[in-house]
Amino acid sequence: MHSFHGFPEAALDFYDDLEIDNTKAFWTEHRGIYDTSVAAPMRALVAGLEDEFGPAKVFRPFRDVRFSKDKTPYKTHQGAFVAAGASTGWYVQVGAPGVRTGAGFYRAEPAQLAAIREAIDDARSGRRLERILAALVDDGWSVGGDRLKTSPRGYDADHPRIELLRHRSLALSRDHGFAPYVHTADLLDHVRADWQAARPLVDWVVRAAG
Repeated sequence: MHSFHGFPEAALDFYDDLEIDNTKAFWTEHRGIYDTSVAAPMRALVAGLEDEFGPAKVFRPFRDVRFSKDKTPYKTHQGAFVAAGASTGWYVQVGAPGVRTGAGFYRAEPAQLAAIREAIDDARSGRRLERILAALVDDGWSVGGDRLKTSPRGYDADHPRIELLRHRSLALSRDHGFAPYVHTADLLDHVRADWQAARPLVDWVVRAAG
């Protein structure tokens, strides 16, 4: 495995062009750029973090279009995910907008979601989650995820943490965009720092989900 030297500008240019021409012909002609400027650096990046966080899944570049109205065949970003629990862990991606990191849970089975909501409902663990999220938001992270428009069954609309209880997934992200270090080996340290900062969130979800 080669050491990580950053994502070259060719990686961002590749996705700029792919967003315009998302076709098999474009992909075939530019596959070499994807392999050397996107896939290889991503594998090197997550390899450099494996000792601390665990092995990553580097996602395939192909979209599953079987049940989608959008039939464009290729993803317009390259992502990688390190699992700490069921559908829970750390994330990094590169695409036309640059580099983004993330952490949290992107899906939960009914029993897991019920356990997470019980932990949010509990005063002690729920307030701890609030403190974790507040610290991350203050540090430049954004809170996202799929949410109910109404209150989940069994919880009152005036619950002090009703906004958190509405989450069916909870993912925080931090954009690095086109920062100069994206193209250098220093990006690895930035991703490591982000994932370390988000570890309390990941650990909270893993414990809550059981």
